[in-house]
Amino acid sequence: MNTPETVLLAYAVLITVVSFLNLIRIDYWWIRIWDFPHLQLTVLAFTGLVAWGALGAPTHDWFWLVPVGLLAALTYQGWLIYPFTPLHKPLVARAKPAPTQSEQDPNAPVPIRLLTANVFMDNLESPQVRSLVDAHAPDLVLVLETNKRWQNDLKPIEANYPYRVHCPLENTYGMLFYSRLPILHSELRFLIQDDIPSVYVQLDTGNGQRLHFYGVHPMPPSPTEHYRSTERDAELLLVGREAKQQTEPVIVAGDLNDVAWSHTTRLFQRISGLLDPRVGRGLYNTFNAKYFFLRWPLDHVFVSGHFQLERMRRLPNCGSDHFPMFISLLLNGTPQEPTAEKPAADADDQAEARETIAEATNT
Repeated sequence: MNTPETVLLAYAVLITVVSFLNLIRIDYWWIRIWDFPHLQLTVLAFTGLVAWGALGAPTHDWFWLVPVGLLAALTYQGWLIYPFTPLHKPLVARAKPAPTQSEQDPNAPVPIRLLTANVFMDNLESPQVRSLVDAHAPDLVLVLETNKRWQNDLKPIEANYPYRVHCPLENTYGMLFYSRLPILHSELRFLIQDDIPSVYVQLDTGNGQRLHFYGVHPMPPSPTEHYRSTERDAELLLVGREAKQQTEPVIVAGDLNDVAWSHTTRLFQRISGLLDPRVGRGLYNTFNAKYFFLRWPLDHVFVSGHFQLERMRRLPNCGSDHFPMFISLLLNGTPQEPTAEKPAADADDQAEARETIAEATNT
């Protein structure tokens, strides 16, 4: 082999190996980090195949590994990403046009609008965040990575949001929740780690139903945050297990520090039975807002079958490393059948969830 062929063979082996590293069920960050860049690996694998063709599609010596490995990588990436394309059936049905005022009745669907934003604690662009809230007039606002300064900067929106749960912190895991809907019950929780909060609230929707809302922001596995993903995974699974027990409408939202296609997020969906409105519509990559070539979906909204989707948008950046998300939903009186197969946990999923939670909590 000449030098270009040697370089391409090494490149193909590297891309193929890292494409499948996330399948290893080890929770150390240097394995779990490969859950994230599957879009980027798709581009790199395709580039390798183009280069192989440009060299005349050689297959001598070990060079047959190039197309085989890169095609295997592309197939796997496609399998992961396919649910978030228009080729897949949506899990959450599109809402029908709202009735006119004369047609409305007490049993009509209730609109629920949610804005979530990881604002990056040291970001000083709080006026832009306030402007987004004013422009979209959400019923619920979840703001993450907030400290006391952010709480003070966002005080002007409180006039429109009389119901609030605040936990400002200086460790980048502070959380501020604002609601137009009356809060019937609220809990500020530290489910796994003493300095990582989550919020649980029961909201009065005005149609005789309670809405159970969970706001989460677990710590990611990374060399600068935590050496393993177990604590993150356990927090998501605890929330998912509780959400499954609710018979009333449920929304789980926040920066999960995990991607939509990962084993953990898919396990969370099976444990919770909640639906991802992005399925059949798009990835809605929210991180990293500063680097277009390093983006993946970290900020999530999952809903129970009571909801239909009116609109979902990734909003303009407000100085953070995350894009905010806005979603407009219609809440129905009874759960609707999903338009695609609903996630469901089997005995192995339940056992894995129990083991993960036990490991994280030492119980």
